[in-house]
Amino acid sequence: METKETIIGIVIGIIASAIGLTLSLLFFGTGDSISDSLSIAIAQGVFTKLVSIGALLNLGAFFLFINTNKEARAKGVLIATIVVALITIIIRFT
Repeated sequence: METKETIIGIVIGIIASAIGLTLSLLFFGTGDSISDSLSIAIAQGVFTKLVSIGALLNLGAFFLFINTNKEARAKGVLIATIVVALITIIIRFT
């Protein structure tokens, strides 16, 4: 049962990161659309910074699950955050 809750937390963490990335592209992007902003961010080398800003939504999800005593889901969100961080590091230094 805990494995299912952890997987739910991972999925929520990835979705929160994707939503956060979209919001950061909307707020900080310089293009006319999200796809234009994404292309410009990749070209200018600031994509990883926007991904990092987007991962901040995971912080809210993590503390929400901790406060509602759903530690397995919070663990999943933490795992998703670590995966996003590792992917960001790999993209940044390749």
